[in-house]
Parts: sequence; C-alpha cells; structure tokens
Amino acid sequence: MASNQVALHSKTKSDIAFKTTIYIVCTILAILSLFPFVVMLVNATRSTAQIQAHAVSLIPGSSLSKNIKILSTKKTFQPLVGMKNSLIISASTTILTVYFASLTAYAIFAYDWKLKKAFFGLIMGIMMLPGTVTMIGFYRACYQFHLTDNKLMLILPAIAAPMTVFFMKQYLEGALSMDIVESARIDGAGEFRTFNSIVLPIMKPAMATQAIFAFVGSWNNYFMPRILMNKQKNYTMPIMVALLNGDIYKTEFGCIYLGLSMTALPLIIIYLFLSKYIVSGVALGSVKG
Repeated sequence: MASNQVALHSKTKSDIAFKTTIYIVCTILAILSLFPFVVMLVNATRSTAQIQAHAVSLIPGSSLSKNIKILSTKKTFQPLVGMKNSLIISASTTILTVYFASLTAYAIFAYDWKLKKAFFGLIMGIMMLPGTVTMIGFYRACYQFHLTDNKLMLILPAIAAPMTVFFMKQYLEGALSMDIVESARIDGAGEFRTFNSIVLPIMKPAMATQAIFAFVGSWNNYFMPRILMNKQKNYTMPIMVALLNGDIYKTEFGCIYLGLSMTALPLIIIYLFLSKYIVSGVALGSVKG
C-alpha cells in the first residue's frame, strides 16, 4: 500500500514537472514569435536617428505623429489604394483557392477513375516545384496577351493550389463518410448540390484554416505583383512599403516601420480572431479516421 502511494506520488511529481517544462517552452516560443512584431510597432513610434542608434528597443518613442506626417507626403505611398488592391486580390484569391481545392480534393477522394492515382501524383509533383521556376514563362504569356497591370493575373492562378488540395484530401479521409454522399445521391441530389450542401459544411474547419493561410500568403506576396504591376494605381501594400526604402538621399526608417505596421495590422487582427480555426483545422486534417 505504501509502495503504491510512493509510486503515485512520484508519478504526480513527474507529471507536474513535465507540464511545467511544456509551459516554459511554449512561453519562450510565444515571446520569440511576438518579439519581432513588438519591435516593429515600437520602431514605428521612433525617429530615424533613434533607430540607427539602437535598432532594437522596447521603449516607445515620441515620433509617431512626425512619421505619420512624413509618410503622408510620400507620393508613392497611398495606403488606401494599397489596402484596396491588396484586399481585392487577397479575398478573391482566398475564395478561389479554398473552393476549387476543396472541389478537386473531393473529386480525388469520392470518385474511382483510372488516372486517379496518376493525377494525384502529378499534383504532388507540382507541389514540390518552386513558383519561381514557372515565373518567366508566366510573365511572357501575360506580356504577349497584354495582361500585365491586370489584377486577374494575380487572382486566377489561385485556382491551382496543390498544397491546399493535398491538405483537403487528407482532411476528407478522416472527416467524410461516403455513406452520407450515397444517401444524398439516392435522394436525388446532383453532384454539385451534394458537394455544396453536404460536403462543404463538413469541411468548414479545414476551409477556415486554409483560407487564413491563403489570405496571408496573398497579402504578403511581393514578387508577383512587383513583376506584373507597373501602374501605381495597381500597387499592393507590400510594393508601396518597399518603395519607401528607395529614397537615395535619406531613408526614413520610422516611416518604413510605420508602413510595415499598417501592412501587418490586418493580418494580426485576422490571426487574433481566427487562430482557433488554425489549431482545430490542422489537428483534424492530420488525423485519419
């Protein structure tokens, strides 16, 4: 009896030590993750001289109003235009990515056809290719068809999202029962109605997770818009912030950090409100039933 109590006591102590270690590690990782954002927000309130003297500081400065005034005089920086363009492109990209990736994953999961495995293997192969490999060919096609400075060229390619297709297929294998689909077919529902009315609601956690990733990826995209967009009215926020660093006479680092803060603020808000979907969606998508 006494030995059992000693063993139980030692097990309890080991469990407490393990949980304490986990909490400490998670706290350290959280601090390391938030530290760059805190430095960015603090530097947005500091002057260029202060930033050059001490690049990293956790003490806010008193130059926020000055940085805002300087930023408002920059002709290349138009935050309302940049926000509007980034929002249109990111929202459209997110909708196309999530819907068509879900539709493709459902087709691979629910139907049996001869080239099913080969098609899925092709998707996996494309997923391994970096996007820069096809950039030259894509730009030449856009140029020859006079489609540069066209937002559609940043939106339509989102229909093909191999990584999202892979994630959605893994999620469907653990979350969707074909008995539900067969019941809908017996009741006379068409394939698209079955998918839109039955399958999509089941995939909501995975769709929310991938929507966040797609939106953030599109919002932060600098390379593609910088190549395709030549007119200032079509610039996105990352391009406008990058142009702030192009002054050869004097670089206002406080204004650059303020522009970065304005760019990152919508993403921070999205993460704060929808972070629970990232955890639940990734967990469900990685488990097969």
